[in-house]
Amino acid sequence: MYRRPGEVGQTQQQEAQRVLDQVGIQQKLDSQIPLNLTFRDETGKTVRLGDYFGKRPVLITMVYYECPMLCTVILNELTRSLNALDFTVGKEFEVVTVSISPTETPELARKKKDNYLGSYRKDRALAEQGWHFLTGDEKNIKQLADAIGFQYTYDEKTKQYAHTAAVMIATPQGRLARYLMGIEYSARDLKFALTEASEGKIGNPVLGAVMYCFQYDPASGSYGLVVLNVVKLAGIITVLSMALLIGGAVLLERRRAQNLIRQADENDIQEVK
Repeated sequence: MYRRPGEVGQTQQQEAQRVLDQVGIQQKLDSQIPLNLTFRDETGKTVRLGDYFGKRPVLITMVYYECPMLCTVILNELTRSLNALDFTVGKEFEVVTVSISPTETPELARKKKDNYLGSYRKDRALAEQGWHFLTGDEKNIKQLADAIGFQYTYDEKTKQYAHTAAVMIATPQGRLARYLMGIEYSARDLKFALTEASEGKIGNPVLGAVMYCFQYDPASGSYGLVVLNVVKLAGIITVLSMALLIGGAVLLERRRAQNLIRQADENDIQEVK
């Protein structure tokens, strides 16, 4: 059946929207994470999720190790923030990174762990024991994702996962305490979230732009990463911020000039009197 170019583009957009409708973050604050779920760590050993809980708060990231771009951006930005944080992985908190792809292997997880431990500038011996890169079967991955509100889907056409960017903080007992949305996590926000979670405190829902791992580009006929759009958005925000600052400075200067003129007029009136 022949379709005009416009109809093809519309169909592609509808297909993209269908995929992305299955993606998002549902904030399930104070929900209990199922700690009995089993995974494999980067050595291939079968572990329980609960092995990483009980003593310290836990920072959870869900990515996949062969993700073309955004997952790497998430982990890069997280590592940057961890380097700026005056807490140490494995001492004040644990990090659990879980692959959402059931086809990924402990070997891939080990390579990813080695890469990020190489970029971690603090106590790497502690981080080796405190940052865990896990793989697992689809059932356990899905149960964990559902429990923490991480909604993702696999697109057969592109052989990619569509997902969002966020990290979750859990209490030592495994209750969801806070969500940090997007790809930038300030050391201040991380410290605050980890400190509160260590005390068993549950934060409030946060507002944040949902950032997808990929989107469909009708012009090219393929899915493209949205990181470029994120950069554009950051640029727009920067320009608007500068405009507001400049506008505020101009307004302040204008008011100051008006006050000076008013004072001069009052002085002239007093001299005339």
